Amino acid sequence: MEKPISLSDIQFPSASQSISHLLSDLRRSALSITNRLKSIETDAIFVQETSDHYGLPLVANERCGSWYIPPDRKVGSSYFKSTDGHMGQWDFSLRRLNMQVLDVLKCHGGCVIVDSTRRGKIQFPSSYLGESEESQIENKINDFVESFKTLNLDVESVKYRLGKPIRLVWAARDYFADDEEHAESHLLVLCSASRCVRGAEMSEGGYIQGAGDDSEGWAHGLTPPIFWKYKAELMAAGESALPDLIKQLIEKERNSPSANRRYLVKPTNNIYIGKRGGTGDELSPFDLVIDCAGSVGSTESPKLLNLNCPPGKLGSRQLRKVLGKVESFVSRHLAANSSIPILIMCADGKDISVGTALMVLCSFFDDEGKYSGPCDKSRINKQFIRQRLAWIVMSKEDINPSRPTLQSVNSYLMDNR
Repeated sequence: MEKPISLSDIQFPSASQSISHLLSDLRRSALSITNRLKSIETDAIFVQETSDHYGLPLVANERCGSWYIPPDRKVGSSYFKSTDGHMGQWDFSLRRLNMQVLDVLKCHGGCVIVDSTRRGKIQFPSSYLGESEESQIENKINDFVESFKTLNLDVESVKYRLGKPIRLVWAARDYFADDEEHAESHLLVLCSASRCVRGAEMSEGGYIQGAGDDSEGWAHGLTPPIFWKYKAELMAAGESALPDLIKQLIEKERNSPSANRRYLVKPTNNIYIGKRGGTGDELSPFDLVIDCAGSVGSTESPKLLNLNCPPGKLGSRQLRKVLGKVESFVSRHLAANSSIPILIMCADGKDISVGTALMVLCSFFDDEGKYSGPCDKSRINKQFIRQRLAWIVMSKEDINPSRPTLQSVNSYLMDNR
């Protein structure tokens, strides 16, 4: 190696680059798994205090909300998409109807819906919405109502499930709405779990605003139920030990019976969806099983169809290729026995299995949920598909079919008319 011939030939690291690396390291340290879990634990105390203050049960707005609610305090889940409430983007989702919240409201006279956010300040009445924004939202309500009616659901039964109008109030660290009782309405409390951080987390002593948000980026597969079940063990572990510990706990809980519940898709009496288990018991008590994540050729059984669809976008694309196989499999067996119980399952019970079940419902069942034989594909359009999807939404509250999955189903059904 040649020696530098002058001082100017010596390369020193850029001061700005060193500072940038240092700040990045500090930020990663501040956003550690340990700090996130401690922040969640702190925020969960406030959430439970809110529930006690109003005397109402807790409902988690998924996926973030469940991190802040101990399972024994949680009575249900909701699936409100935050961007549906953003300025100029107001929308009413036909994929996430949240009708299960109506049952909680009627049973308890109200509830506290819990969510959090990583960023942003929260404003409350009277400055919560300007008159212009209120007016623009009101102008959309009639269209939202008409969209809901196109699903052909029993509106009267929905009104009965609710019973009374809903009164909204807000709760956060620096704001509590009045808890005055109103006998003529249900009280719905919208609770923001986290304290608002002004600036970077590095100045907050390890506290992270919205620590439970976007957990796929930091949790290593840890879920809220596993966190709460093994909280003491997780909180006692060092940062370096947490990834391996989380992996062990996930494996330990993978085959728990409670994780593998099956849901009947009403109004049918024989189509079920659920999460894939590893116990080998999926064939009982079902006469047919469609395993969306199963490896082709891994199990030889005339009662089992494996589709080999991985989770995520790859699985959604693969689904488009194998729906023809599903249609033939189901058609053959339903023609012989139209009441045969069919279980359709995937890795999480929320995406690929929903798309597969949606194709089956569109292809073989009439508007009453009864088997009608292979249907006339020419009558299938997007509205028809949305109506069948509503059956699944009303039957299993936590479904979350991705856009690519729904696109695969739409393409298969409508391109083959």
